[in-house]
This record gives sequence, structure tokens and C-alpha cells, in this order.
Amino acid sequence: MKGSKAFLEALKRNGVRHMFGIPGGVVIPFYDELYHDKGLQHILVRHEQGGAHMAEGYAKASGKVGTCLGTSGPGATNLVTGIADAFMDSVPIVAIGGQVVTSLIGRDAFQEADLMGITTPITKHNFQLRSPDEIDCMADAAYMIASTNRPGPVYIELPKDVQQKEVVDPKPLRLKGYAVVSGFDKEASKEAAKLLLKSQRPVLLVGGGAVHADCSQELRSLAETLNIFVASTLMGKGVFDERHPLSLGMTGMHGNPPALYAIQKCDVLFTVGIRFDDRVTGRLDGFAPEAKVIHIEIDPSEIHKNRKAELGIFGDAKEILAYMAELIGKMRPKSAEWNEKLARLVKEYPIENDIDSTPIDPRKLMFELQKVFTPDAIVATGVGEHQMDVAHFIKFAKPRRLITSGGLGTMGFGLPAAIGAKVAMPENEVFDIDGDGSFAMTNQELATAKVNGIKTINVIMNNSYLGMVRAWNDMFYEGRRSQVWLGRVPDFTKLAAAFGLEGINVERPSEIAPALQRALRAEESVVVDVLVHSDKIVLPIVPAGATNSEMRGEKISREYFSK
Repeated sequence: MKGSKAFLEALKRNGVRHMFGIPGGVVIPFYDELYHDKGLQHILVRHEQGGAHMAEGYAKASGKVGTCLGTSGPGATNLVTGIADAFMDSVPIVAIGGQVVTSLIGRDAFQEADLMGITTPITKHNFQLRSPDEIDCMADAAYMIASTNRPGPVYIELPKDVQQKEVVDPKPLRLKGYAVVSGFDKEASKEAAKLLLKSQRPVLLVGGGAVHADCSQELRSLAETLNIFVASTLMGKGVFDERHPLSLGMTGMHGNPPALYAIQKCDVLFTVGIRFDDRVTGRLDGFAPEAKVIHIEIDPSEIHKNRKAELGIFGDAKEILAYMAELIGKMRPKSAEWNEKLARLVKEYPIENDIDSTPIDPRKLMFELQKVFTPDAIVATGVGEHQMDVAHFIKFAKPRRLITSGGLGTMGFGLPAAIGAKVAMPENEVFDIDGDGSFAMTNQELATAKVNGIKTINVIMNNSYLGMVRAWNDMFYEGRRSQVWLGRVPDFTKLAAAFGLEGINVERPSEIAPALQRALRAEESVVVDVLVHSDKIVLPIVPAGATNSEMRGEKISREYFSK
């Protein structure tokens, strides 16, 4: 069996049913093998970065490993942004890059690039295949590493001659020093339970690690047993139902004020799967200043890294939370007064977004979108003001329903991620809520959606600006708007038509609901171009370098945090 055939069979053995890629010179042997195979669906993308983000969207929506492929040199370097994005957000993908024949590696051959060096700091591991005999063991290792413990990207480099040669003596899988996490510290878990029961002002904060742990039921059980309010990071949205009366919504730079208040004033902060990222904490020395921290983490390197924990518990959050809920039983902490206060703050801070004004207020669009989103709708976003509007105003009832770029903040993520999510979850409605600047970076993937019959509903919040940068110009640079005006091009409805898709233009609030219903009825991808107010700023906001208690907003002042 040739290496190309062995590699294809190894992918299928590891559960790969879909992959996203573009052929090129050094990977033609693999694609020739793919030509004869019917067991794996390959989605031909228009740019390798789009393929990497599709693999991310596939993985985020399904929990399975996403797979993408590019040829050597520029094909592989085009994968790098998606690999780095997956690394920051702990997304399980396997990215495959072609390489020149092994005898030419290091000789600056045509379309050679050192992807092993480039990807070392942005992957869990990378492999360079030097012999077809290594294909089985390295492919098995790649998928195991990507999907276990703290998930993340793995890179496989596939030289052309390795694909062309015969497999002679397949090597067995050996992963020295790598083990799947099992078990947890029960004594530390007992101490955490005691600390929570003694607490007067506890808060539970969940992040992306809780999504990876698939612990929604355990979180809800523990929260209801303790009667404890729950906040989430951007990446944790939906792992605890945001419609639940104990939900505080999202915390962080553009978080809900009651969530930030609770964290700033709590005496015990119980965290599950978070990194204490600067967009969550604000200035770190002012974050949750009165709190003892309990930190559950699958990755021990995160415990004490940014915020010292009173108790760090290393292990699988699903198992730990179930154990703690059983320990605590129906005992209640003495926090009735605290809960009444938080409930009052939530009630006093309603999200006002049914605003009928022209140009359209982004909050009005969020109001109309919330009405059409079912609990199973998947919502991808790009990066910018629109992303924060979705995160702040839209309530998610389930995990893996918000697909967004958190740690790296990659513009252009939305459309390809939505396509990947739709491939993974074909029965779910999938939306891309995007900005005009972000959408423009990868909109060529509309061709991928059209040719492959993949339906996504793409709602563009079009303000003709790089909105997030423009907002910071206005707030922090005395209104000096430097290189942020995009102009009123392209006409996104005509762009959709150029790809053979329907485009719908929306200019008035009354047109939003009919346009969304029309998009839902469509059989193919649709672009809904919504002209929104060009000067709106996403509020509230915690300015960079400030503490969360210095949040700014229409109804928020320093006095809010002195209540």
C-alpha cells in the first residue's frame, strides 16, 4: 500500500468523515487517492485560512476533531492563522500541510517553508512524516493528542515522497510521556465544597473549558443545589442556560454589569475551565479583590498562572462537579441576602434593545435575531463590534451554539466557521452574524457554500467602518478616526448575486423581521446586508488597563460598584 492510501485510511480510522482543503503540487498523490474513495467528503475551499476556520467551526459545533489540508509553502502558511486561533481557544483540529520531498527539505526548494518551526509554539504537537511506515502511528497520535485532555491543534507535515513510497513495516503507536487525564483530588474537592458552604457571597464563573468538559448538566445541578449565581466568559456562553434565573450572563470587557458586580464583590469565586484572560479580568490586581478562588482545570499549567487560587483542582470538570454536587447534597450556603441583591441588580439592568430608529441601532437587530434563534440555532461571528453585540445581547441556552474567535480575535472567522459548523450539524440552522470589515476578509468562501450546497444565513452589520477601532478612536483618541473608513463598498447584495446566492438589503427596523424570515425559508445561503448606525459604540465597556469596577456605560458609573 502506498503512503497516500495509508494516510487516507488512517484519517478514516480516526473518525474523519469531512475535511476542508485545497490541492497543490506536493499533495496530488493524496488527492489522487481521494479521487477513488467514497468514504470521506472533501470540501474544496477557496483559501486555506478558510479551510482552517471551517475545521474549527466543525470542531466547536460538534466536539469532534476538525481536519484541514493545504499544500506546501504558501498553502501551509495560509493555514497558520487558523492553527493559532485553534491553539488560543483549545479547539481540536488536525491541520495537514504538504512538504517537498524529504531529500530537498532544508534546501529552499520551490514552495518549501519551515512549518515545523512555525507551528511549534501554536500547536499541542507537530509531526513530520519521514517514512510511510510512520503514517499509522503518527496519524493515530495526532488525533488522540488533539482530542484529549485540553484539546488543541496538531500539525502533520506530509512530504510528497512519503505519499509515493510503499508502506513496508508500519510502526506501532508510542506516546512516551503522554497520558489521558483520569481521576481528581477528592480531598481538594471536599475542601472546595466546605469553602462554598461557608461562603456568604459565592459566584460561579464558567469558561470554554466547561464546554469542552461537556458538563452542562453537572453545572446546573450544582448551581441549583447551592443556589449560586453563574456568570460566563465569552467562550463559556451557553454551557449554563442564560435564560435560567441564576444566570448573570457574560462577564468581561463588554460583559453584563450584574456579572461584573458579582465577581468584584464575591468572597468565593468558583471557576471552571477559565484562563483568567485579560479581557475577563481587566487589570489583574483589581480583579475579584475580596475573593478566595477555587479553580477547576484540565490543564495544570493554568492553575495559579494568572490568578493564585486558594484551591486548584486538576482533573475533568464533569467528574469533579458531579462529585461536589453529591457531597453538598441539599445543604444551602448562607447567601440569601447576597442572592436577593444579585437578583435585584439583574432586574434593574434589563437589556433594552427594541429600539426603532433609522439608521438601525445594532441593539434592535439583536432583539429581532433573538426572536428567530431557536435553542439549537448555531451562531458564528467574526470579530469586532458585532461580536460583542451578539455576546452581550443574545442569550444562549446550550453549549456549542456560539461559535466565535476568542483568544486570537481573528477577523474573517465567521463565514468559514459557520460553513464548518453546518457541515458538522446539518440539521441545525446556522447563522453568521458578521461585520462588513470582518466579512470582507473571507467572503470568497460564499463560493464554497454555493458549490457544496451548504446553507448559512449571513447577517452583515454594515456600518462602513472598522467599528471596534473607530469606537476606540472616539473614546480614547479624541475622535481621531485613522484609517477606519471602509466606504460603502462592496454592495453585499450584488456580491451575493455574483456567487449565485440571494442578497437582501435592510435599511429600516421594520424590514429586519421579514428579511430574516425570508432567509430562513431560502434553500441556499443568503446574505442579509443590514445598514446599521455608523457611530454606535458597544456599551458597557471596561477600558483596557482598567479594573472591572471602572466599567463605563449609559447606566453604569463608579457608584454602581459601591452598592
